[in-house]
Amino acid sequence: MQAAVPAPGTAVEFAQAARVLGREARRRGLVVPSFRSPPRIVGVQRTLRRHPGGVVVAVQVRGRPWLAVAADMIEGVVVANRLQAPSGDRLRSELWEALGYEIAARPTTVAARPAATRPSATRPAATRPAVGRVA
Repeated sequence: MQAAVPAPGTAVEFAQAARVLGREARRRGLVVPSFRSPPRIVGVQRTLRRHPGGVVVAVQVRGRPWLAVAADMIEGVVVANRLQAPSGDRLRSELWEALGYEIAARPTTVAARPAATRPSATRPAATRPAVGRVA
């Protein structure tokens, strides 16, 4: 059985997303970047240029899954406004929702184990299990 290939983005979807993201940024009093495609630099998927009149976010649409394109556009809004956690994280979630995607609930706190029971405190580094980042 083959895995489904994500659908590539289209110019129409790109234009619609640009309007939604621009409207949401404007509503929040943020810098509203201009969006264009493709980036002027060959081989990159997203660029951001600042100039006296504003910010331009260029995203590669052709040949990429739509979710990757949308993620680059959202990240462009966050970077254009120089937002960092937690406000940048909150904006990302709100922009995904504005584009019609549901954000899964995540735990807000993680209980820390006492140092004596942590694997790093009881085993040498060479025998610790690998820890991966959970998305």
